[in-house]
Amino acid sequence: MSDLTRRNFLGTTAAATATIVWNNPLFAATTPDPDGPWDMVAVRNGEADTMYHAGIAALGGMKSFVKSGQTVVVKPNIAWDKPPEIPANTNPDLVRAIVKDCLAAGAAKVIVFDHTCHNWQKSYPNSGIEQAVKDAGGEMAPANLESHYREVELKGAKTVTKALVHKHLLDCDVLINVPILKHHGGAKLSLCMKNLMGVVWDRRFFHKNGLDQGIADLCFLPKKPDLNIIDAYRILRKNGPQGRAPEDGELTKYQMIGTDMVALDAAAAKLFGLAQEKVGYIGIANQMGAGQSDLSKVKIKRVTL
Repeated sequence: MSDLTRRNFLGTTAAATATIVWNNPLFAATTPDPDGPWDMVAVRNGEADTMYHAGIAALGGMKSFVKSGQTVVVKPNIAWDKPPEIPANTNPDLVRAIVKDCLAAGAAKVIVFDHTCHNWQKSYPNSGIEQAVKDAGGEMAPANLESHYREVELKGAKTVTKALVHKHLLDCDVLINVPILKHHGGAKLSLCMKNLMGVVWDRRFFHKNGLDQGIADLCFLPKKPDLNIIDAYRILRKNGPQGRAPEDGELTKYQMIGTDMVALDAAAAKLFGLAQEKVGYIGIANQMGAGQSDLSKVKIKRVTL
């Protein structure tokens, strides 16, 4: 992270952060962490990139997910023309670290994209993600034309049974989903499942036909995330999904990494301080058998840096 960005992040929220970091119930385990392998690693109290390195190491390293010669898609949230000081998009330092790690693990190519809400030619650079990806050796791909998508079936889905899905996601060997934890006016929270709305063309269908069910249906994409990393270094507390000012964000210094989107979203809701019952798509996805929302049944490794 740049010195300027770090000062902006730390300057206004340090006092609040101390209480959140040490008292959040996600880390208030009543029993010792179970023996590995773990379903999820929850890391706190580091920079975005250092927390990532600690989390992926606990899961066996990126070579457990990426093999030599494979094509990897990294899907952050880049939906908004906002600078990193307003946490509407995924932290660029985290994206940089992931892309570099994938290439170090032997990936032939790492592609990063999002179907943005604002103009992609502004969101990509102004989020800081475009430069981070280029610095790491990855490539950015557009997602603003219908020709970038192919129609597929979502077998097992209830509402979104067919969708136009970005061709890079359908053709990749490995998919890494990297949402930011943030408030969302419609869905309550934007998390792993919600982040996958950025790989489909017609998002209006979701809003017109039951947003929570549509988000849960994304668990049944023909290509599912092989790894999910929730960026909670600085979360958007209000005015989501895009935020209005840096004061809408809160420095929390958390990160959660694992393979089960439902479990990760349930954990992130707990971190945010919102009962998962308030986030409709979590319960729906659990009922559909897409993952486990009962965290007492999830093997969590907790790491403090």
